[in-house]
Amino acid sequence: MAKYEATLRGDFNIILKDIEDSVMRKSLSASFEDGSFYQDGDTAFAFRVYERYSYFGNNRVSLSILLFKKGDDIKFSAITSGGSQAVFFKINTVGEQNFLSTIIDTVEKYRI
Repeated sequence: MAKYEATLRGDFNIILKDIEDSVMRKSLSASFEDGSFYQDGDTAFAFRVYERYSYFGNNRVSLSILLFKKGDDIKFSAITSGGSQAVFFKINTVGEQNFLSTIIDTVEKYRI
């Protein structure tokens, strides 16, 4: 598992679109699996799940993204999973780290 979190500033919808585009553009085998969106006044959240094939691990890995807005504050969290082939413990998390890296540069543009 790999995890990345940040506090962001900017337009919620633009940030979300930029992150979504980054995942799909930087990973040839990435697919959008499902997602949720909710908005009520100045509160909004978007949850997205992506999956891709990891050539290094010869398996599939997932990337879950949460973008949460309350007023001007935007919180971001991304967690990957599924990159190990071991039965009892993880021995290969390279695929997870690589999938997570597809969004870090994009998120950093909006980081406070």
